[in-house]
Amino acid sequence: MVENERELVVRSMTWEADGVLSVTLTAPGGAPLPPWEPGAHLEIDLGKWVRQYSLCGAPGGTGSYRIAVLYEPDGRGGSAYVHEELRPGRTVRVRGPRNRFPLEDAPRYLFLAGGIGITPLLPMIAQAADGGVPWRLVYGGRSRDSMAFLPELARYGDAVTIVPEDSDGRPDLDALLGAPEPGTAVYCCGPEGLIAAVERRCEAWPHGSLHVERFAAARDQVLDGEDTAFEVECARSGVTVEVGAFETVMDALEQAGVQIPNACREGICGSCETPVLAGVADHRDGLLTDAEREAGATMMPCVSRCLSDRLVLDL
Repeated sequence: MVENERELVVRSMTWEADGVLSVTLTAPGGAPLPPWEPGAHLEIDLGKWVRQYSLCGAPGGTGSYRIAVLYEPDGRGGSAYVHEELRPGRTVRVRGPRNRFPLEDAPRYLFLAGGIGITPLLPMIAQAADGGVPWRLVYGGRSRDSMAFLPELARYGDAVTIVPEDSDGRPDLDALLGAPEPGTAVYCCGPEGLIAAVERRCEAWPHGSLHVERFAAARDQVLDGEDTAFEVECARSGVTVEVGAFETVMDALEQAGVQIPNACREGICGSCETPVLAGVADHRDGLLTDAEREAGATMMPCVSRCLSDRLVLDL
């Protein structure tokens, strides 16, 4: 078993909305679990699939972990397995918690959620409320029946605005974001259309105001380099491979027998993040900050490439 990996038991499963199941996980025998902070996720091995789900229970809770899964019958299979086959009493292998979406200290917060994107924001809201920090949530979805955790959010009163599309349309982003508010941290999670619209409106806001977590790669990801061939050396395993112009680093390494943990293969989950020992990475992920890209200390081999002739990775 790799570092920070453990077996957990499905203690309970609860319908939170139409098509949304929450899953509560505990350690066998009730042992305490590693603490976590808002924005953290678990990587869960579902047999044929490895998926990442945001923790959405009480911040820092060590007695159990809670995730929520949206049923996507036309998806890649992970959500269908959770809804159709996973049941209380089953055991799953998990890695984490890991946090690529931390809640940074700010004078006040604006939380924007779309659909299942409410999950990472729930513990952030709880922490802000417990700390007495001013905040507001605007939560959009197809209908109230499809929007999870509304009873939990009701206790916050007027700080929460629910916007079901079938009755109220979509959130008015121009009204929410049209005038920059220095000191306000904006946290957004949901469909790519929502995130892209929020990003456009936050271009005039102070740098670093907006924080997002994606479920899919950005459609307008800017690429630095061309899709040319290059060489990758794995320092620890001694394997060197040629990465073709039309294959990924991960694919080339897997064909050579070097396995890298991965969940999304789209550069949005961070499970394959790998230290770079030499060479210049062409970052094409949706996770690293500008400062992290400039430092060049790590890369996501599922999507990122190389701006030099050769990369040396800590694999």
